[in-house]
Amino acid sequence: MSNVVRCGLIQCSNPLNDEKRPVAEIQEAMFQKHLPFIEEAGKKKVQILGLQEIFNGPYFCPSQDARWYEAAESVPGPTVERLAPIARKYDMAMVVPVYEKAMRGVYFNTAAVIDADGKYLGKYRKQHIPQVAGFWEKFFFTPGDGGYPVFKTRYATVGVYICYDRHFPEGARCLGLNGAEIVFNPSATVAGVSQYLWKLEQPAHAVANGYFVAASNRVGTEGPWNIGKFYGTSYFVNPRGEFVATASEDKDELLVADLDLSQIDEIRNKWQFFRDRRPDAYAELHRKA
Repeated sequence: MSNVVRCGLIQCSNPLNDEKRPVAEIQEAMFQKHLPFIEEAGKKKVQILGLQEIFNGPYFCPSQDARWYEAAESVPGPTVERLAPIARKYDMAMVVPVYEKAMRGVYFNTAAVIDADGKYLGKYRKQHIPQVAGFWEKFFFTPGDGGYPVFKTRYATVGVYICYDRHFPEGARCLGLNGAEIVFNPSATVAGVSQYLWKLEQPAHAVANGYFVAASNRVGTEGPWNIGKFYGTSYFVNPRGEFVATASEDKDELLVADLDLSQIDEIRNKWQFFRDRRPDAYAELHRKA
């Protein structure tokens, strides 16, 4: 028996690539750019909508300019409050990635989850924070401290994994064991070293854990850093590792797909990866940490 959930992903470029403008102004421009796509998702009867990493602003991590701390907000906070009425209007749950200020000097790369009635369900804080050439994420983000929660929306149980997290199978497995049916992975990924992994790792997570993955990415370039082109290609993949829908590399767009959750039981009954796990045999993972 099918159990179809209509999901959406939005990929957008930054409309205001001018760091001389106030941070709040740049954020508002990005928020306003997303609104028509969010409304379009509602009109298309999307039931769960995922936004890209730090959707309401530029991806500022190539910088070491402390002014970007001004972009941080409490979670739940003003962005959740602005989107909750839209969630209620369209009966649409949302995964909303923002820059979170938890306390003075402590900031997280976070995604809030809002249910279809506008209720705030909780948040996921990005666990794995890279420090590689061109990205100064550890200058802005504290490693997540909230584990791998899942959120029971009206339509499905969702988990969140943010950008660099996707390179680590351990958290992806935790989300599956915790009951995730759809894992949203909002990202800000540019062409280069890791592009060949974009369509490799997350289908592998979907297969290994028997769930759907909804992967979103930004498009275009963002100044003044111009570290590379965000290559879009947001997509949905099913528990067989098959691509259900894929967006373009360079267009602002809403990607919509109907995901049949009955495939989860079908695949897990065929491939008993959870049943055949051997936690007792994995002590080396702890010894080698």
